Amino acid sequence: MPSVVYEQRDRIVTITMNRPEAMNAIDPEMNQALIDAWARFRDDESAWVAILTGAGEKSFSAGADLKKMIPAAFAKSGGGRQNDYGLGGITRGLEIWKPMIAAINGFCLAGGLEQALACDLRIAAPHASFGLTEVRWAIIPGAGGTQRLPRAVPLAKAMEMILMAKTLTAEEGLRYGLVNAVVPLAELMPTARKWAEAICGLGPLAVRAAKEAIVRGLTMPLADGLRLEAFLSGTLRGTGSGNASMRSPPRSDLVKGAEPPAGFSVGADGASHAAGLGARAPSAPDRRPE
Repeated sequence: MPSVVYEQRDRIVTITMNRPEAMNAIDPEMNQALIDAWARFRDDESAWVAILTGAGEKSFSAGADLKKMIPAAFAKSGGGRQNDYGLGGITRGLEIWKPMIAAINGFCLAGGLEQALACDLRIAAPHASFGLTEVRWAIIPGAGGTQRLPRAVPLAKAMEMILMAKTLTAEEGLRYGLVNAVVPLAELMPTARKWAEAICGLGPLAVRAAKEAIVRGLTMPLADGLRLEAFLSGTLRGTGSGNASMRSPPRSDLVKGAEPPAGFSVGADGASHAAGLGARAPSAPDRRPE
């Protein structure tokens, strides 16, 4: 059985972490398969929304399989250097402006939560639990947890979860804004699918531009974020992206001929780059890392 299952129906892709016997913990094989799956989704213009979930009813993902990942990392790099994409393919460096939904069907711990945090919407089953408990093993969250969790929940709660290795229940996650909804397990995937279909019924280019404005704007001063918003808004004029039945053109078509504001540039991939205006994740190369 493959460690990651990639399925597409209509414009919706479902990516399933498939090691239920190991709580869907990520070993080197699964990590590479997730990188490949997310790159495939990013590059496929017929795919508009992705749903990430775990196989079985017990665990979304318990994070990295440390017994396998740590030796593999050191053997590959000679010093423990992480790959350019981070754990699971979406936690560092792989920019995807298409919406991503996490359907959390159980334990969502360490790198599992870091993957969920890298998604845009999170739906949980009632028995799901959340935690970044790495300090128990004398390490820290290293796949975006220290950066994304404080952006998703109040700072004091993020500090409590990370510094004290505390976990949240699904209802607590809903209360603190970590998840968008809690639904019965039997309704988890149908709900995620329903949300994805609702997104697909909207202007695809507008959805992607809105996500880009939000995500990039988080690292910018307000004035710069407003300039980026105005630029992305301007690139949509005349594209007809409000017509949900149209085939979404490549990102380069969206910005072709558009002049970015001062301080911004548009790369060959069509993405707007904020030059010197806050942190920016590097664009993913065409090839996966060796």
